Amino acid sequence: MGLESLLKGDGFITTTVDAIAAWARKSSVWPMPMGISCCAIEMMAAGDPKYDIARFGSEVMRFTPRQCDLMIVAGTVTYKMAPVVRKIYDQMPDPKWVIAMGACTASGGIYRTYSVVQGIDQFLPVDLYVAGCPPRPDNLLNALIQIQDKIGRTKVSDFKNSKLPDLNVIQNN
Repeated sequence: MGLESLLKGDGFITTTVDAIAAWARKSSVWPMPMGISCCAIEMMAAGDPKYDIARFGSEVMRFTPRQCDLMIVAGTVTYKMAPVVRKIYDQMPDPKWVIAMGACTASGGIYRTYSVVQGIDQFLPVDLYVAGCPPRPDNLLNALIQIQDKIGRTKVSDFKNSKLPDLNVIQNN
């Protein structure tokens, strides 16, 4: 039955800790949804039966950062909101990843004003950008697959705290 029939007797399997950890991490990515504006509706639509984000092991959207390993920032981030988004990111356990969903999140979009951050990469390390205004739910699912591939290629030793952009740059603007 199953794995036992492939081993035929007293067989054994060899692997590495990196391979097991990568498989476990990429198969159960738990998103922290940061739905700030209109892109959040498309992010929510990724959970409906038509798109079914559960197929990828990511249907558990927790609103507590201590249980998440993927932050999906969907929408326009203002300078007033940036420290809050960064604080939530800092509360997430390592390793963690970030998807910038939508034109406003990636570059400020059509809002070229003093109050809108012109890209969250000014205060967060972004792993993947999802294009669109707003991006379709299948674009988000494609980004999730790409994040899973990235997680599957990483090693346990790669998860050391990296230097993050300085939050004081955001707070002084």
